[in-house]
Amino acid sequence: MMMSDSFASAAAPLSVPVGHAFAARARLARLARRASRWRPGLAAQPLHSEIFASGREASGAGLALALMRDALAATGESGDRRQVLWVQERSAIRLGGRPYLHGLPADVRHRVIHVAAKSPEDALFAMEEGLKCRDLACVIGEVAGNPRALDFTASRRLSLAAQRHGVALWLVRLDAAADLSSARMRWRVTAAPSLSPRWNPEAPGAERWQAELFRARGYLTGEWMLSDADGTLRAGRCSEPPDHGDLAGGSAARSLAAG
Repeated sequence: MMMSDSFASAAAPLSVPVGHAFAARARLARLARRASRWRPGLAAQPLHSEIFASGREASGAGLALALMRDALAATGESGDRRQVLWVQERSAIRLGGRPYLHGLPADVRHRVIHVAAKSPEDALFAMEEGLKCRDLACVIGEVAGNPRALDFTASRRLSLAAQRHGVALWLVRLDAAADLSSARMRWRVTAAPSLSPRWNPEAPGAERWQAELFRARGYLTGEWMLSDADGTLRAGRCSEPPDHGDLAGGSAARSLAAG
């Protein structure tokens, strides 16, 4: 049985000019890029982030503090006086030392509860318990290397605890490889030359970090020069790609033709 011409024409798929289809797709892509580009001051902040840094500098802890203060300010909680739980395991303390009270921002220094854990397992337990406490403003953790205890299951437990109770976690990973994780946002950071002071160019400037957002759910990845000179997180363009030699072995980056 042959179909009638009218039925055949109704069943045929609608045709869209190729040029119009590509233009619409490009427009949607531009809108998506504008809507999902990360920048300081965003109200929608992830509750579980990881920061990979060298154990020979304090850039990981510095960026964690800056991101924490930016998140609290963006959500209208800059005046929050709840405590901040800071958990370090023994190897992380050996690499970077404990938080120095007078080196912390004035609005944070008297709110820190410091936990020195003997092992990665103890540190993960303390962080998870802290995430279950809504009387805390947030949790900052520091773990060195890639301990077996910090597998995907442990990472998922941290994410679920943060989401269930609404307490944010910034986990600093010192001298670690970026293994499997459920963290919603993952950074690589190195120290950058400080900004020149306004009145005395010879004086030490404010801290600055060269940061790469290499994984983010809901945001585009990218690289920025971040600074927190006046207590407000600011992002600028990177003039050169970050050097991650401290986070991985340098032999893999060498040319095979090198003599």
